[in-house]
Amino acid sequence: MKRPDRSPVSGTLLRRLAFANIVANAAIVVTGGAVRLTASGLGCPTWPRCTDESYTATAEMGMHGAIEFGNRLLTFVLVLIAGATLLAALAHRPRRRGAVPLALAVVLGIVAQAVIGGITVRTQLHPSIVGIHFVVSMLLLLVAYALWRRVSEPDGPTVPVVPPAVRTLTWLTVVASAAVIVVGVAVTGSGPHAGDADAVRNGLDPQTISQIHADLVFLLVGLTVGLWLALRAVGAPAAAVRAALTLLLVELGQGVIGFVQYFTNLPVLLVGLHMLGSCLVWLATLAVLWSTRERRPADHPPPPTRPATSVPAEPSHPAPTPA
Repeated sequence: MKRPDRSPVSGTLLRRLAFANIVANAAIVVTGGAVRLTASGLGCPTWPRCTDESYTATAEMGMHGAIEFGNRLLTFVLVLIAGATLLAALAHRPRRRGAVPLALAVVLGIVAQAVIGGITVRTQLHPSIVGIHFVVSMLLLLVAYALWRRVSEPDGPTVPVVPPAVRTLTWLTVVASAAVIVVGVAVTGSGPHAGDADAVRNGLDPQTISQIHADLVFLLVGLTVGLWLALRAVGAPAAAVRAALTLLLVELGQGVIGFVQYFTNLPVLLVGLHMLGSCLVWLATLAVLWSTRERRPADHPPPPTRPATSVPAEPSHPAPTPA
């Protein structure tokens, strides 16, 4: 009997590469924040070159040029990781259904981010373009997370593991989490950390937009508490309950950082931690969403039915004989 060929790429390697995409895309959000927080956004004043004469930063450009150019170099690291993941998804046997399109989407998303980054520089760090740059990063995290979960699951259909009402509450929590991130971008665009001393701001009143952001955070925390209690009440799988509790704890930590940074005039270190927290809140939100369903193997057999127990027949009594 012929032995089937082994896959040139193991499932473990594919999962690790997919997870590396999540880490790398979160890391570049933080390093991009460092560029803005150190006022290095125009350290390389043009794109795709760093200057009109050089693709790399020069000594005359100082620390700002080194920081901005270093962040640009990280894009190539992301492309290498995403490209390796795409090749692994293509080479893995049996090929995982849906993995290749997701891996390709990560590659294309990173390329699009590089272009948006170039537009950001050419528009002198306009807050709308900077905001789009951050939102696309969150979308990339969504695709990278979906890819990681996809290669970690079987190829069968997905089935919900919670009642429809709880599933709806989960989606409301996801929408609230996304709203918090989008409004947080508007808060950033109204604040002092523009990435360059001459960059324009979005013109919104920082106190008003910060209050709207805080209100949405309270809504998100309330929905998360309700979701956690609902999951416990309906006897949801332990993984779903843990995911909701993790999201709640991450939200509370992020909220503490947010309030402290607001009342301490936005120190650079706390703003950087808050950007990392945004990534963690979003990833924790996605974990809750994925925990309310499961993907079963394609050949998953129906649950076994208990064999019917045979009821012993009543003993027959001989008919009485007439006296």
